[in-house]
Amino acid sequence: MKAIEEDFGMKVNVMVNNAEKFSGKFVALRSFWEKDPVCSGINPVDVHKDAKAQGIEEPVVFFVPENDVIYIY
Repeated sequence: MKAIEEDFGMKVNVMVNNAEKFSGKFVALRSFWEKDPVCSGINPVDVHKDAKAQGIEEPVVFFVPENDVIYIY
């Protein structure tokens, strides 16, 4: 990521700590400012339910892409 900053002058924002551990999965965070997932899985609905069951009122759920894979939405 340092290369991106040097090559393009852009600051890299890491959304989740240990992203390689969650590669190809959905994760739930307590908020956009937290970086440690509270749960993860392959189904976003289940991940959301698991986070809610842990007492998180509005979990932030998103997909962590696999390394070297391009996703176009």
